[in-house]
Amino acid sequence: MRKWFKRLAFAMLILLALAIVFLLVWEPIAAREGRAPPATRQYQAEIVRDAFGVPHIYGATDRDVAYGVAIAHAEDDFSTLQDVVAMARGRYGAIAGEDGAAVDFAYHLLDARGTAERQYPALPADTRALFDAYASGLNAYAEAHPGELKLDRLFPVNGTDVAAGFALRQPFFFGLGNTVAALVSGEPMDPEPGPPLVLPQGQEAAMAGSNAFAIAPEKSGDGVTRLVSNAHQPFRGGVAWYELVVESGEGWHFAGANFPGSPYPFLGHNEHLGWTNTVNQPDMTDVYRLVVNEDTMQYRLDGQWRDLESRRVWLPVKFGPLTLPVPRTIYRSVHGPVIHNDNGWFAVRYGGIDNLGNVDAYYRLNKATTFDEWRAIVSRLDVPSTNFIYADEAGTIAYFYNAAIPDRVEGPDWRGILPGDDSRLIWQGPVAADELPWIVNPASGWLFNANNTPFSAAGPGSDLDPADYSPVMGIETRMTNRARRAAQLMSRPGPIDRARLEAIKYDTGYLREGYIAAMLDGVAALDVSDDPLLDRAQALLARWDLTADNRGPADALALLMVRPFMGSDYNRETKPDVREELERSANHLVDTFGRLDVPMSDLLRLRQGEGDARIDLPLDGGSDTLRASTLWDIDDDGRLSLRHGDSFIMFVEWAPGQRVGSQSIQPFGAATTRPDSPHHTDQMRLYATHRLKPVHFWRDDVLLHAASRRTVSSD
Repeated sequence: MRKWFKRLAFAMLILLALAIVFLLVWEPIAAREGRAPPATRQYQAEIVRDAFGVPHIYGATDRDVAYGVAIAHAEDDFSTLQDVVAMARGRYGAIAGEDGAAVDFAYHLLDARGTAERQYPALPADTRALFDAYASGLNAYAEAHPGELKLDRLFPVNGTDVAAGFALRQPFFFGLGNTVAALVSGEPMDPEPGPPLVLPQGQEAAMAGSNAFAIAPEKSGDGVTRLVSNAHQPFRGGVAWYELVVESGEGWHFAGANFPGSPYPFLGHNEHLGWTNTVNQPDMTDVYRLVVNEDTMQYRLDGQWRDLESRRVWLPVKFGPLTLPVPRTIYRSVHGPVIHNDNGWFAVRYGGIDNLGNVDAYYRLNKATTFDEWRAIVSRLDVPSTNFIYADEAGTIAYFYNAAIPDRVEGPDWRGILPGDDSRLIWQGPVAADELPWIVNPASGWLFNANNTPFSAAGPGSDLDPADYSPVMGIETRMTNRARRAAQLMSRPGPIDRARLEAIKYDTGYLREGYIAAMLDGVAALDVSDDPLLDRAQALLARWDLTADNRGPADALALLMVRPFMGSDYNRETKPDVREELERSANHLVDTFGRLDVPMSDLLRLRQGEGDARIDLPLDGGSDTLRASTLWDIDDDGRLSLRHGDSFIMFVEWAPGQRVGSQSIQPFGAATTRPDSPHHTDQMRLYATHRLKPVHFWRDDVLLHAASRRTVSSD
C-alpha cells in the first residue's frame, strides 16, 4: 500500500509539474502567428532629433516616413508600443494580468479583429501602404532588440494588426465602455450618454477632458490667427501623447502628437491649417433586450428565430510567472455584440460600428490644405466622435461637433432599453454631417470647447440654438467648470492677444456654480461642533478664494475636496457624502503635513524618475480648471503625483506674411519610459512653470537645432 501511495504521489508531482510547464508556455504557443507585410519594397527615413529629443522624420515618400515614425517611437517607448500591439492581438492579459484581460475581452466582444480584417482590404492603397510601412518599422525594431520583448511571438505584425488597434480603441472615447461595464455587471445603466470609461493600466480615455481655443485675426489684436491644443490624457500608457514632426517628398508635412500605435499625428498643424480635439458625449449607443430561446440558442427578430452567433475565446491572465487560460463565450446578433447577465440577454449597437474609416480619415486630414478640403474629410464621419476646433492661414476658424450619431427614427425611447425583436429599430448609419452643430467664423472672433455642450462655444450672438437640433441625437447640454470659466474669460471685451490667451489657458479659477456650489454649501451646512479638526477645516474652506493657484491657505484642502465632487458630476453619480469627504481630506493633510493650511504646491507634485535622477516639482491647477491637474496617485509620502491633466499643449500661429510657427510642451519628455535618456524628464521644469518650447516645423530650422541625425532603412 505504501508503494502504491508513493507512486500516486509521484504521479501527482509529475502532473503538477506538467501543469506548471503548460501554464508557462501555452500562451505564446496558442497565440495567433503574426505575419509581416509583404516585402515588396525597401524603406528609408531620416530621423533628426532636436534639443528636446522630439523626432523629425523625413522620407522620400509617406511610406518611408511611416517606417521612420515606428522606429523613432520605439526608440523612445517600445514598452508601451508592445502593450498596444498586445491589445490589438488580444494578448494584453499576458502582460497586464486581470486588467489586461478586461481589455482583451473588449477586443473579442467588439470584434476588433473582425472589423480590421473585413474593412482593411477596402481602404485606399496608399493608406494600407502607410500602415504596412509602420508595421515594418515596428518589426525591424523588435528584431533588432530581442532583449526588450515582453511576449514571445508578439511580432511580426502587419497593417491589419495596427488597424485592429484603431478598431478597439475608438468606441471607448464616447463612453461605450460604461454601457458594456454596466451590462457585464448587471447594474442599472445611466440613461444619459456618459463620459469615457477609465481603462486599466493607465489607459484612461480622456476621462477628465480637454480644452481647445481658436482666435480669428480680427480678434487677436495683432492680426495673428491662433489655435491652442490642450488635450488632457494620461501622462503614460497607450493613450498618452507622443510628439513628432513628419515631412515627405509627397507633400506630407505635419507637426503634432499621436498615440502609440499610430503612423501619423492625430492633432496639430501643417503649413496651411491645424486642428485639435476634445471628447464629446453624444448619445452614440443603443441597447436592445433580446428574446432568446436558450435551449436552441436562438433569438427572435420580426417573428422569426435566428441563430445567436457564439464563439469560445481564451483570455490569457498573467499571474506571477504563470499565465492562466480563462474561457469566455462571445455572442453576437445582427444588432451587434450581445451580453448575457442575470437580467437577460442584451445587444449593443453604437455609432461607427464595424467602420474602419478613421484609419484613412486622419491620414487625409494630415494632408488637407484648405478648409473646404478639411471639411469634406471630417464630414465623412469616419472619426466616430470628437469635437474639432480648427484654424488656418486664411484666418478661418471653425468648430465641428463631430459624431457618427445613429440616424434614428423619431418616436421610440432611445434612452431606454429597446425591444430587440423589431428590425425597424436597427438603424444602419449616421446622421448627415450637415445636421450636426457647426460654427464657422463666428462674429465674436473666438471659439472654445472644454468638453461642454456645443451650444456654448462662441459667446452671445454667435452660439447655436439647441432648439434647432433633434433631441433624438442626444447632444449633451452639460457645462464643465472649465467651460463656464472659459466662456466668462473670453467674453470680456477687448482683443484676445497672445498674453491674454495664455492667461486663459493657464487659469486656475473656479466659479461658484454647479457641483462647486453644492460642495461648498454642503460643507457650510455641516454641524461639526463635535470635531475640532472638521471645525477648523470648515472654517478654512469657507475662506477659499476659488482658485488652485498655490497662493491661498485653503487651496490644498479644496484640491482634495473638489476631485470626488467633479467625478460624481462628470459621471452623473450620487454626490459624495460631504462630511466624509471633508474628514478624508483634512486627515490626509494633517497626517502628511501636520497642518491643514499647507501650501498646495507641497501637496501636488510632478514626479518622474528614481533615486538621484528623480525630478520632483511643485504644481498648480486642479481638477476641472483650465490649468488641468486632474488625476493623481498618492505616493508613500502622502504627496499627490500627477498622472492625468495638461498632457500636450501646443500654441499655433499664422501671422500675416510669415510662415506658420508653433510652440509646445509635454509633462515629462520625449522618452517617457526610458530612464536612461536625457529626454526622460527634460521638459518637466518648463511644464511646471507654464513655459513652452519651440516646435521646429521647418527643415532649415530643425537642422540649426539638431542634436542628432541618423538614417534608418529596411535594407
